[in-house]
Amino acid sequence: MLLHPSRPWSVDASAMFVAPEDFENLPWERAFREMAELEAGAIANADEQRQVGHYWLRSPERAPTIGQARAIGDTNDAVRQFAAAIREGRETADDGLPFTEVLHIGIGGSALGPQMVIDALAEPSRERALRVHFLDNTDPDGIGRVLRNIGNRLRHTLAVVVSKSGGTTETRNAQLLFQNACKSTGLDDASRLIAITGEGSALHKQAITGKWRKIFPMWDWVGGRTSVTSAVGLLTAELAGVDTGALLTGARDMDDWTRDDRWNANPAALLAGCWYLAGGGRGDRAMVVLPYSDRLVLLSRHLQQLVMESIGKTLDRSGNSVFQGLTVFGNKGSTDQHAYVQQLRDGRNDFFVNFLQVYSDGLGSPMEVEPGVQTGDHLQAFLLGTRRALRESQRPSLTVSLPDASAESLGALIALYERAVGLYASLINVNAYHQPGVEAGKKASVAVLALWPQIAGRLPSTVDAIASGLNLDPAEVFHLLEHRVATGKVRRRGSLARATYEKVA
Repeated sequence: MLLHPSRPWSVDASAMFVAPEDFENLPWERAFREMAELEAGAIANADEQRQVGHYWLRSPERAPTIGQARAIGDTNDAVRQFAAAIREGRETADDGLPFTEVLHIGIGGSALGPQMVIDALAEPSRERALRVHFLDNTDPDGIGRVLRNIGNRLRHTLAVVVSKSGGTTETRNAQLLFQNACKSTGLDDASRLIAITGEGSALHKQAITGKWRKIFPMWDWVGGRTSVTSAVGLLTAELAGVDTGALLTGARDMDDWTRDDRWNANPAALLAGCWYLAGGGRGDRAMVVLPYSDRLVLLSRHLQQLVMESIGKTLDRSGNSVFQGLTVFGNKGSTDQHAYVQQLRDGRNDFFVNFLQVYSDGLGSPMEVEPGVQTGDHLQAFLLGTRRALRESQRPSLTVSLPDASAESLGALIALYERAVGLYASLINVNAYHQPGVEAGKKASVAVLALWPQIAGRLPSTVDAIASGLNLDPAEVFHLLEHRVATGKVRRRGSLARATYEKVA
């Protein structure tokens, strides 16, 4: 078990069934050297010739240039000042009344991290805190539900649009629908829009031309999945009344602890080594994230992207085909006592569990639900009982423990897993800071959209005739046609198996 020297943080790997001598054989010298070089400003994302600087966000003095350090400090100050002006009513909507809602528009890391922070730390009843809503997809029904939920409070809604490049389709679509909702009700959209984007990006230019209310930077050395301690996460959190100073302090202090170049004194290295040894260096075991805290329920979603987008790679850094990955899933305890823990205990032994333990009962009632026992005692008993049951059946687990689910603790968790991912990537020799598979999916979606004019030009017709004539996958043609049927653009005549499709006049 690894204990922080001055904070009540710990990482317990005693139930992982790994031996200390196995750790000693891992390439730690390379991993720690590469991490130190990354923090010093080396090009860590070779594909894009970019630095990787999310660690500087909570320790600007470590940035390799004075300009970068100043930019971080100035941005953090600007975020706090702007959010305070909004919350305190010094900046208002066009009717002179305070803003009450913030709509965060982003996708992937531009939404998952902020969602986790808001779900864990925002208290809607907090004085002057704005209520937060998220648009994190291009699903028209989902966007419609959120906008209907906001309803007539749209007049007092700020929209934070996050896209580094400004070309993210899902984010652009949600932004356009928000703007349309404003215009259709006679509201000025520009005074309600805030951009967080790269300088010179399409979104940056649009925000300047459109005279949006505010623009904050998203630097090319901060990846989306590690952007939660930048303006991407801090602005919405500040608007919701979250103590972002404490969040950054927790992350900074965990960064300090995880800079130790001894695997047995560094909690991120201990995690990375456990991941490696549990999965044979190939990710042969999935990581099941089980936080025993309702506030941390979205941690597993955040870690899914952080880990799987960073580690899931076809090629290693030498160009060899390795097909690396580390599957992450999870929800929360003790909910999962009544769900998939049954399989974890009795089914396939192809995983390890990462328990998250929070000692404090937080806002919980001190009422005893049975003599000498409160609800928090039951929660911990379920965690430790599940850990014991898994251990008895040779199912590995590790436990990360924190005193509470505060902003400092969440900041520490964010930093702990960011460092663990970076070290693990070095151990398996992959580039943790690019995502070619995501780009491949985006390019394929463009090609799919381009099919529709060709298909529409052959209507009326059948699926098989269209597919044969255009040399397309019949299943793709079927799905494209049925979507247009459901949205009223195409009419289907006959049964699904024998249908003829025609345009709606």
